[in-house]
Amino acid sequence: MRFLAVSLAFLLATTASAHAPVINNGQAPMTVEAPYVVEDPEHSKAIFSQLNGAPQFYRIDSDVDFKFYTGLTAPKLEGCGLKETFDLEVLDQDLKKIDERKGNSAEWWAWYEEYGKTWYWVGPEIGKDFLSDRIYPAGTYYIKVSNRSNSGKYALVVGDEEKFGFGTIAGMVLNNTMGKIRDGWWDEADCN
Repeated sequence: MRFLAVSLAFLLATTASAHAPVINNGQAPMTVEAPYVVEDPEHSKAIFSQLNGAPQFYRIDSDVDFKFYTGLTAPKLEGCGLKETFDLEVLDQDLKKIDERKGNSAEWWAWYEEYGKTWYWVGPEIGKDFLSDRIYPAGTYYIKVSNRSNSGKYALVVGDEEKFGFGTIAGMVLNNTMGKIRDGWWDEADCN
């Protein structure tokens, strides 16, 4: 119980400038017909997932205009270069392309995330410096993540408003979210 209290106190003190981590553990097939639904698109979150032979799709539904931000990161493994880059596309409700960023055209740069104590490759973003620079009108939007081989581990960052309620923090501690992310996305065996 003491560990839980200390962990909660630590998270409350340190998560003010981090993206809420979410692990995509099969919650949706991630196809355009059955996408991962992004709740509260302005709320900052990093959704950890893995391409397994096909592009993955995320859907945003909003009844009001909203600040839009999205970007891609990948785990940076010690002694290992970036194996795959990832492409980012934003589509409207009719699946027409609104915007895109090609992973092989982006300058992927190394970034240390101090709260999770992990290194990332930061790639293409729609916005600037992890922040929104545009407003999207109310409606339905899709975010498509892919690459030439449709393989590899990544995190899709959506939103730029940091809101960490007690429930979010407690769930992260109780579910060992950060441990699962470190074990699942920073596996040195992936370097081979």
